[in-house]
Amino acid sequence: MSWPGVLWPTAALLPRLATGAEPQPGLHRWAGRLLPALGVELLIQGQPRPDITLWVANHLSWVDPLVFMSLRPMGTIAKGEVAGYPIIGRWARRSGIHFVDRGDATSRAAALASFTASLQSGRDMLLFPEGTTTRGERLAAFYEGGLRAAFELGLPAQPLRIASPAPHYPWTGDETLLPHIRTLFATRTLVTVTAEAPLHPADFSEPSAWISAFRNALAPRSSDVR
Repeated sequence: MSWPGVLWPTAALLPRLATGAEPQPGLHRWAGRLLPALGVELLIQGQPRPDITLWVANHLSWVDPLVFMSLRPMGTIAKGEVAGYPIIGRWARRSGIHFVDRGDATSRAAALASFTASLQSGRDMLLFPEGTTTRGERLAAFYEGGLRAAFELGLPAQPLRIASPAPHYPWTGDETLLPHIRTLFATRTLVTVTAEAPLHPADFSEPSAWISAFRNALAPRSSDVR
């Protein structure tokens, strides 16, 4: 839980990031090293399925993508500002991360098209259908495009529900980031990922029923570590 613990795994990967070498495995290794440095203790309940191309999760914090990407290399959708970060932005683009401005319909359509192309190519992907973080009491409204794309492609997807008993873990974006990072450094933070059974499009008559099943699977439970 220290700055050296964060800086060392990042610095060790910078030469490979700069050349764009092994972007997804690099992100996977970096996330696995960074979580302990941030004081995050990860508890897995159930069985995340590496053979399922699409993982679908609820969204509590900027740390969530690191949690899931520590489990396997994969791409996702991220806010557009990340694309402009020096070195990291280039690496993120090559790793299969698709960038979006949620307030721009054209940007949303382009991100969805790229995301769908990644699924079609067989690339492992992570989707946060809420498109924003919450405090975890309830799910936000879904951006349905990614789930509808998977349905049309006939791809099964696995719901993974993330929760934490730590009141400081959620970060809604209305809060200042640096104080949140300092709190993580100073506090042990338990984060639980509960892997539910994969959902198969063939078991649903229409996309709306498929999407409802994901809402049910990702909704907060009293049994979650909270």
